[in-house]
Amino acid sequence: MLTAPSIAIDLPLKILVWEDAQSKVWISYNSPEYLRDRHALPQELMQNIAVVETLAARAGE
Repeated sequence: MLTAPSIAIDLPLKILVWEDAQSKVWISYNSPEYLRDRHALPQELMQNIAVVETLAARAGE
């Protein structure tokens, strides 16, 4: 947060898992690329937020 203080608005990282009226399950989250662009994160910090994709993939198993 020292490098890009505005990212505090999106931390902690969140994953929303929900079911629609047709019983289909959806997983929603802000992608690391979106967060990078939104907060002008330097590339060296991307590994810190890339974990959200791994977690979302595991939630969908």
